[in-house]
Amino acid sequence: MRLSQYFMPILRDDPKEAEIVSHRLMLRTGMVRQESAGIYSWLPLGFRVLKKIEQIVRQEQNRAGAIEVLMPTIQSADLWRKSGRYDDYGKEMLRITDRHDRDMLYGPTNEEMITDMFRAGAQSYKDLPRNLYHIQWKFRDEVRPRFGVMRGREFLMKDAYSFDYTADGGRHSYGKMFVSYLRTYARMGLKAIPMQAETGPIGGDLSHEFLILADTGESEVHFDRDFYDMDWSEFTIDYDDPQAVSAIVNDYTSKYAATDDMHVEADFHARVPQDRRLSGRGIEVGHIFFFGDKYSQPLDCFVQTAEGGNVPILSGSYGIGVSRLAGAVIEASHDEAGIIWPEAVAPFDIGLINLKAGDSATDAACDKLYGELSSAGLEVLYDDKDDRAGGKFARMDLIGLPWQIIIGPRSLKDGNAEVKNRKTGERENVALSGIVSRFAKQG
Repeated sequence: MRLSQYFMPILRDDPKEAEIVSHRLMLRTGMVRQESAGIYSWLPLGFRVLKKIEQIVRQEQNRAGAIEVLMPTIQSADLWRKSGRYDDYGKEMLRITDRHDRDMLYGPTNEEMITDMFRAGAQSYKDLPRNLYHIQWKFRDEVRPRFGVMRGREFLMKDAYSFDYTADGGRHSYGKMFVSYLRTYARMGLKAIPMQAETGPIGGDLSHEFLILADTGESEVHFDRDFYDMDWSEFTIDYDDPQAVSAIVNDYTSKYAATDDMHVEADFHARVPQDRRLSGRGIEVGHIFFFGDKYSQPLDCFVQTAEGGNVPILSGSYGIGVSRLAGAVIEASHDEAGIIWPEAVAPFDIGLINLKAGDSATDAACDKLYGELSSAGLEVLYDDKDDRAGGKFARMDLIGLPWQIIIGPRSLKDGNAEVKNRKTGERENVALSGIVSRFAKQG
């Protein structure tokens, strides 16, 4: 994409309303635009990041055996009354009435709807286990939306829901999502630590939240340094092997990790040697629950057993804040100059900088390389604008693409381009003839 033809409204100054780094940088780089309190439009740069995150989440859900569906944003109040949550949920639920005076709501979550959907489609224990998920926009009317997409009212979520016949089967489904989440965050370049959590209004007695470390995190966290030695980016597992899955879950949950509301200082000191005790602040990027028959009982979601009787289905729910992750990644990966995108979720792979737009030789070299990189399957943002070099460098550092390729008259004399790694700041001269093969190998 040529920058001269792209829509990326960069702000010169920091927006006054932005309280945290991700909100400030997302507004400055033109990733999002606020439409009203806690509600944002996703502009081209931000939308590319959102889709990259969404696709990684989708791939890992599919890998774990979950099946994608799509449920509506508007739900009937009847199901929520049947489950008992319509009045209990509180003012965060946006309640509306249609033209026929029927009570409706903008879905804050989907346990009722998915349970009713599964009830209508499954009759026998042979229809189990199953895991259905969707990626959909949700609305919760926060009393004080703040921090940009980190705590907005409208947000994109991945919600998965497992359906099992036995308690052991249900815990295996829970374990599969636990491992899937570890892989998902690792692929995004994040170190997410699972921590035992309260179940809240979702219900049940088994729950973990996944947090990444960031100075602006909403929770204080305490954990074992061993979590940093675990690398899931290349890990593979047979999700159909209950022993393999439970071994991973047991390994992680045996290590101490707790948010402030679950933290027990004496337990922390007893279980973790002093040189391995770490504390900091964390951002929640995912939450998983196993709540058994909490929804299947009131919503009549039963299946027939092999003996001819009926038993309630046992379920869990598993959420990932897709839009929240865009902000969380920035909170975890930035410097004074701007964003530092991990390669997997960066809006473009490479920023190509033409230092002298309008010079025939420089234009020809940049155009040729832009075409070759694009043909090799790399996503390139080509800065072909007639701006000063300092402005080009500052803009490219601000938006944080993983790699910059810088071409000007001086480097062309030697047949080279300067390549900069945004994360490390390292620069090197690379022959123009070797640029494409250099980055194709990394892809």
